[in-house]
Parts: sequence; C-alpha cells; structure tokens
Amino acid sequence: MKVLMINGSPHEHGCTYIGLQEVEKTLQKHDIETEIFWLGNKPVYTCIACGKCAKTGTCVFTDDVANQVVDKINAGMDGLVIGSPVHFASATGIVTAVMDRVFCCVKKTVQKKVGAAVVSCRRGGAATTFDQLNKYFSITNMPIVPSLYWNQIHGNTPEEAKQDLEGMQTMRILGENMAWLMTCLAICGKAGVPEPQYEDKIMTNFIR
Repeated sequence: MKVLMINGSPHEHGCTYIGLQEVEKTLQKHDIETEIFWLGNKPVYTCIACGKCAKTGTCVFTDDVANQVVDKINAGMDGLVIGSPVHFASATGIVTAVMDRVFCCVKKTVQKKVGAAVVSCRRGGAATTFDQLNKYFSITNMPIVPSLYWNQIHGNTPEEAKQDLEGMQTMRILGENMAWLMTCLAICGKAGVPEPQYEDKIMTNFIR
C-alpha cells in the first residue's frame, strides 16, 4: 500500500512538513510506502474551467507541478494526504490552484481511496483551512480519515511545531487510523465485498 502526501507550504521543511512527517513515521511502522511531494514555491496556473481534462485526463497547463501530482495519483496510491499552512484562514494559493486542477483530472481515479488533510498554523484559521481541504475528498467519494482532534499542528517554526505535543499526537493517531482503514479496505477487496455502485451523476442548475 502507498500514501501520497502533498506538502503545500512554500517552505519545504517548515511546520507543515513536521506534521506530515509525523504521520509518515506512523504509516511506515505499518509497512506502508509513503512519499512527501513538495509543490514548491514557484508561481502556478489556477484552473480556468476549460474542461479539457474531462477528455484527456490531464491539465492543459503542462509547465508546473499539477500534472506531476496527477501522474503520481494515477500510478497507484491507496491514500492521499494534503498538507497546508494557514494563509488568511485558508489553504495556500498553490495548494488551492494545484488541487483544483488535480481533482478535475482524477475524479474517478481517487474514488474509494482514503484522504486526509493536515493543517499547520501559528495561531488561528486552522478549522476553516481543514474544512476547505476536506471538501476535495468529500466531493470525490473518498473516505475521510479522522483523528482524536482536528488534524492541525501549531507553531511559528518547525521547532515550535514539535513542541505542540497534542498536535504531534493527533498526527500519529491520524497515521494509525489511515493505516487501519486502508488495511480494512484491502481485506474487503480480497474477500470479495462488493464496492459501492454509483448512479450516473445528476447535474442540476438552480434556474426557475
């Protein structure tokens, strides 16, 4: 089994990385392969709703990291963790831009894969950012992995983040729950438990 972990901080080894790394350590204890992929800190395109990805499965913009993430997801993964620091009570611009494009491309690929959000903040805004990131999972039939608290870690520096003992524990329990849920799904698959069968999507525009 494999989990892809997205680091959406402009600082590769900042507080968000500390949270993701703590989840990673727990997953690796259960022999789960992990990869922390840093989105970088260069400008990227946002989604322009061109609809091309519905036909090609890739984003029309090919000069940044979005299609790299699409390729990694399509190569096979059992879980996805999206990590972001708080910027103005929401996820970073690069996470939003890249994930908007990625999830347009992988709507069917990620179905029934488990997802989790990890948020780091100095003080406030974690709850709104956590809610924003979880919406990528809830709109694509991805079971969302919980912990004993919202998946957030506090600190202004990586050293401070490590001192957030409750936050670090939250990350470890998130890793435990993710490993357990992926294992359960794998056992169900081997046992022949039928997967959910979905109706064709109904699109309703609220025009009277």
